[in-house]
Amino acid sequence: MPQLEVNGVSLHYIFDGTEGAPVLMFANSLGTDLDLWDEQTPEFAALFRILRYDMRGHGKSSEAPGEYRMEDLVADALGLLDALGIEQVHFCGLSLGGMVGQVLAARHPERVASLALCATACRIGSPEVWEERITAVLDRGMTAIVDEVIARWFTESFRRREPEKVEEIKTMLLDTMPVGYAGCCAAIRDADLCGEIAGIRAPTLCIAGRYDPVTPPERLEELVGRIGGARLAVLEAAHLVNVEARDAFNDTLGRFLAEQEAL
Repeated sequence: MPQLEVNGVSLHYIFDGTEGAPVLMFANSLGTDLDLWDEQTPEFAALFRILRYDMRGHGKSSEAPGEYRMEDLVADALGLLDALGIEQVHFCGLSLGGMVGQVLAARHPERVASLALCATACRIGSPEVWEERITAVLDRGMTAIVDEVIARWFTESFRRREPEKVEEIKTMLLDTMPVGYAGCCAAIRDADLCGEIAGIRAPTLCIAGRYDPVTPPERLEELVGRIGGARLAVLEAAHLVNVEARDAFNDTLGRFLAEQEAL
């Protein structure tokens, strides 16, 4: 189980794919681990060296006490790249992972060859919503929020069609450490990236889920309006668009990455 001490935490990471190939780095949503990208790894491993990692307080990475800042999560990602000797990546992040990608590309443009922002926004939710979520998980554990979150992550039709996949993701959420989850909630609560992302220069693809109640397509349209040259794809899914619309997601992301590699 590869682990690295980075920025005061132990980060779990996995490499897949061809050594020496361009690196494609995936960053997870709040409440999931690196297995979130299981449907993407086989698709892209032939052309890329794939780097997946668990954010602090998630999966097999260690938690840190107290509230986190978005700067902490970005420093984790950057520190992991530094420790692994990786100068530049194609970065794909979903929800919280997409917020990390926005900051990474804005503040460290030399590290990001291209950027895929999936089911994310430059500001997500209200402080009151995140305070309620923090209180719920710290007082009653992850079971306090699981049904509400799953209903937002997947459409009802997908939940009926693929119950085994939904249960797999549900287990991921339930296995997340409440302290780590709450810490990341605080990072999202306090993050307003809308003024900063105009500085992003990396080629950017935004992917929205048409039925996503968390970051609906208009929130991704806002990103496209603020990031020069960015483009938008809207897929038939709710929030975890890479899981629910995996074939369309892989095709959309694959064509974008092929364009970047052809430049």
